[in-house]
Amino acid sequence: MQICAINPDGIHLIGYSQGGLIARGILEKFPYHNVQNFISLSSPQAGEYGTKFLHIFYPNQALREAYELFYSHMGQFISVGNYWNDPFHQELYYKYSQFLPYINNEVEGYRDEDYKRGITKLRRMVLIGGPDDGVIAPWQSSQFGFYADNDTDTVEDMRDRDIYKQDLFGLRTLDDEGKLTLYSVAGVTHSNWHRNLSVIDNYIMPWLS
Repeated sequence: MQICAINPDGIHLIGYSQGGLIARGILEKFPYHNVQNFISLSSPQAGEYGTKFLHIFYPNQALREAYELFYSHMGQFISVGNYWNDPFHQELYYKYSQFLPYINNEVEGYRDEDYKRGITKLRRMVLIGGPDDGVIAPWQSSQFGFYADNDTDTVEDMRDRDIYKQDLFGLRTLDDEGKLTLYSVAGVTHSNWHRNLSVIDNYIMPWLS
């Protein structure tokens, strides 16, 4: 990573929305980075399964049928298909998704210790999201929470999910070491996170010093 090389004292990394997933993938793929703080701003870190998000791009697509599009070889050329996490079709999620289950180190036979190394060397991971986001669904995905299998009425907390309990990519290690910070902020819609001055001043700027 050239930007790390020209900033030997370290850098901070902020990823907003889908950019937060891409940023996490970079941290895991290049474990010798010198990123100090990683701030994930309303990013679907645990995946996406929501009508509003879907209808932004595919107005006529039904939520329960979206897997037919996204969980196919062609569907994986669509960015959201790479992190579409259908709780009713988990077997297809693992079979077809070419991004999210891999950076989560969930794929048997493909687990990479470098991914964990790239996360646990962070000084701090900051996860920002909120109940009024309106696009990320469930909104707790911004903090690695997600729907239980076959159940969209129940959202499992990050600490109750296998990716945390098995420490597949270092999330639990960060938490155990006091390096994980979660902010749940009400009243902010998805399109406003990166321009809301209160969010920037109170939840982002303190970690950039």
